[in-house]
Amino acid sequence: MTKKATVLDQPAIRRALTRIAHEIIERNKGIENCVLVGIKTRGIYIAKRLAERIHDIEGEEIPVGEIDITLYRDDLSKKTEDNEPEVKGSDLPVDITNKKVILIDDVLFTGRTVRAGLDALMDLGRPSQIQLAVLVDRGHRELPIRADFVGKNIPTSGSEKIMVSLSEVDGEEQVTIHEKE
Repeated sequence: MTKKATVLDQPAIRRALTRIAHEIIERNKGIENCVLVGIKTRGIYIAKRLAERIHDIEGEEIPVGEIDITLYRDDLSKKTEDNEPEVKGSDLPVDITNKKVILIDDVLFTGRTVRAGLDALMDLGRPSQIQLAVLVDRGHRELPIRADFVGKNIPTSGSEKIMVSLSEVDGEEQVTIHEKE
């Protein structure tokens, strides 16, 4: 893949997450009964960053959990024996039943990852509401899923790929567009 452009640098990512944190607080009239749940892998780090910003704004802690959607993916049957899915497990610090869950991922594309995340959440409890926060929405939905909170909308072509790099995983901070070869 060939890198075409950097669409978000470190300060832009920070600003986008700060804005999303404010929007979450505003929409929910505070953070009472709210839980942030990140989809592994990068969604977890985005959730933790949002929790830090929410704490800075509200002065209160918001629970942060993580879910692994590996076994909920609809392409699991396409995996070969050489490429077995690695299940990392889910970790929720509180019961999500009757809570407002904000599901968090890095990129919203077809909607299939989010659908798997919704299935995983429903197996863990019955939230009163599920909202979706993503750093990047690139379009091309295959399922009727829409994010409630978006850091940046980046329209892409089918031949492009969005790559989110976070310091916790990748050692750098940026969102880039790459051309598939």
